Order: sequence, then C-alpha cells, then structure tokens
Amino acid sequence: YVAAVYEHESILSPNPTALVDRQSALELMGRNLDIYEQQVVAAARQGAQIIVFPEDGIHGFNFTRNSIYPYLDFVLHSHAVKWNPCREPYLFNDTEVLQRLSCMALKNKIFLVANLGTKQPCEHTDPHCPSDGRYQFNTNVAFNDDGMLVATYRKHNLYFEYAFDTPPEPDYKFFDTPFAGKFGMFTCFDILFFEPAVNLIRQYNLKQVVYPTAWMNQLPLLSAVEFQQAFATAFNINLLAANIHHPTLGMTGSGIYTPVKSFIYHNMEKYGGKLIVAEIPVITTDNKTNLESNEGFRENLHHSCKTFTSASMDDQVCFKEKQKTPSRVSEKGNEHLPPLFYAEMMYDNFTFVPVWGEKGELQVCASTLCCYLNYQRAVLTNELYALGVFDGLHTVHGTYYVQACALVKCGGLSFSTCGQEVTDATALIDFQLWGNMSTPYIFPLLLTSGITLDFADHMGWKNHHYFISKNRTSSGLLTAALYGRWYEKD
Repeated sequence: YVAAVYEHESILSPNPTALVDRQSALELMGRNLDIYEQQVVAAARQGAQIIVFPEDGIHGFNFTRNSIYPYLDFVLHSHAVKWNPCREPYLFNDTEVLQRLSCMALKNKIFLVANLGTKQPCEHTDPHCPSDGRYQFNTNVAFNDDGMLVATYRKHNLYFEYAFDTPPEPDYKFFDTPFAGKFGMFTCFDILFFEPAVNLIRQYNLKQVVYPTAWMNQLPLLSAVEFQQAFATAFNINLLAANIHHPTLGMTGSGIYTPVKSFIYHNMEKYGGKLIVAEIPVITTDNKTNLESNEGFRENLHHSCKTFTSASMDDQVCFKEKQKTPSRVSEKGNEHLPPLFYAEMMYDNFTFVPVWGEKGELQVCASTLCCYLNYQRAVLTNELYALGVFDGLHTVHGTYYVQACALVKCGGLSFSTCGQEVTDATALIDFQLWGNMSTPYIFPLLLTSGITLDFADHMGWKNHHYFISKNRTSSGLLTAALYGRWYEKD
C-alpha cells in the first residue's frame, strides 16, 4: 500500500500561556490546518491511501491547563456513536477542527490520522474527574476515506504535559482499512512503555501502527528515526511515524518503516515541513514478530549452537552456556587490558571500556548484565569508540528500567567525551555485539554518520544472549546498541 507521513513545522502561538478566546484559537489552528490540507492533496495525488500528521501539529505546545482550553475540540470517546463530522457538523458543538480533518479525508478519499487537544465534561461523582469538571486529553483521531471518525486514542504516557490528563484506563485503539487490515495507534512517549503500546500490538497481533509524535532527539540512543526503526524491527511491523519539525528544539525525524527498509527524514538545518510518501508491503498477521521468535529462542535454552561467520572475520562466534568469555584478567597477567571507566550517557551512569586497535574482543559488565563485542576495522581512524553497559532505572525525564549494551563513538579522544551527542563518524567497523539480557524486549539500534540508518545483518537470541552483527556499515558508525526495556522493573 502507499503511505504518507508529514513532518510539520507548526505555526505556534507567540504566547501559549496567554488566555485567548475560541475564535483566536481557531484562527491559529486554521493556519496549520491550511498546510495540512495542501499536504493531503499532494499525498493523494501521489496515490497515498493513508496519511499521518504529528503530535501537537495543530495547536502547538507549552500551554497551561487553562490556556489550552479554547483550542480543545469536543470528542466522544465511544464506539457507540457513528459520526461523520464533515457530513454531520451540527451533531456536536466545538468540533471545528474535527470537521476540517474529516472533510480533508472525504474530499481526497484518503485515511487520515491527526493529533489534537480534546475536552470531555465529567461528573464530580467520577473519582478521576478533575476539579474543573472536565477532562483534557492529548488525542489522536483517525478518519476513513469517507470522512467517518473511526478511532480516537488518548495519550497515556504524558511527557510533562500539564495541560492534559492521563485517561483513567489505557486506550487500546485500532481501525480497519481495506488495503492493509488493522492499524494500531499511540503517541510519542508511549513508545517507551508497555502500556498501551506493547500490549496493544501483542494482544491484537497488529502489523501496522500509526504514530504521531513530537520527539526531542537525544543521541546517542534515542534519536527519533533511530528508535522508530528499532521499534519496527523489534516487533516486525510497519510503523508510520510523523514528527514535528522544530530544529531549534531538537525536534525532527519522521519515517515510514518496515522491518527491512526505512524511508526517513531527519534535518536539523532546514526549516519547513516534509512529506514522505512510500509504497510498502502489507505485513500479514501470520508472520511471527521478532520478539516472539526471541522468546522461542529463550524457551529453547539448549538450542543447538550454530555458528555464524562474517566474511571479514575469521573467528566464528558461538555462544555456549559455559563459553569462555573475554575476561578482565589476561592469561599472562601482564598484558595491558583496556581500562574500565565511567561516563554519563543519556543521564545514566554507564560503565565503559575503550575500543582500541584494529580488532579485538571486549567484555564489560554492570549489575546482572554483561556485554561482549568482537570487532574489526579496515582502517584505524583518529576516533575513540567505547563499549558501554547500563543495567538500571533511568530517572531523568521519565522513570523506566533500561538494560543497554552500546558501542558508541565518543565526542573526542578523552574518556570523558564518551556518551556525548555525536552526529558524524568515519570509522567502518565490522562487529558482533551481544549481551545476557534479562528481558525479551530488545530494540536493536544502528545509527550511522549524518543520522542515517542501517540494518543489522543478523540478530536474535542464542543461548541466553541476544546478539546483533554487521559486516560493514554504509557509512561511519555512530551507535550500535541493544536497548532493552525491562518493563516489569519500571
């Protein structure tokens, strides 16, 4: 099918905390919706059957609970009501934004997914009802090609969004299409948590997901395109991700991802929006997800040890239960082993070991997690790389448990620069990276120079270890990592 995502540079309120009337709010949102309309027309002309717009694209951000109120549309979050806002605008008040979106879908015969702020009055008898008597939600809406509202999803994992409420229960929302079956739906920060994102995909065996986001890039492990691709790969799904475009805030990075190919946009230099249109295969529901096969690997603990070799590496790697791993004490006791050091990466205290020389084997451990690396480079460049491990609770900008094995390029040549944000690299490294991860939820990250993406040659479970290997990246290596999420320990 042909999919489109639009990375939108939203026209923002100059003063989002100011109280304005509904008319002024509609005027500002109307300017963003005018741009949406042009993009829907352009996507439909290119044969797109579905288009996805980003989070906060219509109203912007940094509001207070009161200042966002005039920007909110009224939406009934119920399956009971079949409603076409374009054809039946008179059914509910304060639905101007929904009407416009619905008409865009109807006129252009295209499925459309957008994000807006919504309101819902509640009774004080409701124990969750806020004191002002209304819920305010960060909401995704999906319309079919006839303009019918087919799904609404209320964001569950809010990222410092004081204007919005968390819904009392997680929404598991998907909608049906004639061209690719069911599409699941969640928003931005949701992608890092079990509820509702992971649970939705697993429970309903979803193979396509639409994903509006307003993502601030954080290198080296959480740049938008890097994690979006890792998510699509891990779950063996197609992911249609639309991000907002505000380079000054570190916001860019959208794409249409399949488990084996990505069509991405990441641009910190240019202003203005970007439409991506791509034809991708429908993934049928009988394909197992990588995670399911991962668990198969884990249950089958005495899985026969098959070797896999890479053309440029003469040593075969085989993870046996009692395999001798490269240890910190050398055989002769007098060779200099690379030193352990500590540095902060992504606000977490990683334990690192430097990656020196043209080839070698390394091990680094923290808590219960040990990470191993076999590497070889064609040419020694004047760049410092390090292998890092973190096994613990991440506590800055959200609380969640991470198990990570990461090969990263450092910002300079001193150890203290490891973990810094780096965007360019020249070293081409063949590697096999593996770790004794305790969670089946592992996102394989592979980021190359200029914030471009690559795919691993092989990945999966072998004898209690998850591995990823790559023979030659398409350009200099920035990050190769196993980013594990241990949801139960959040």
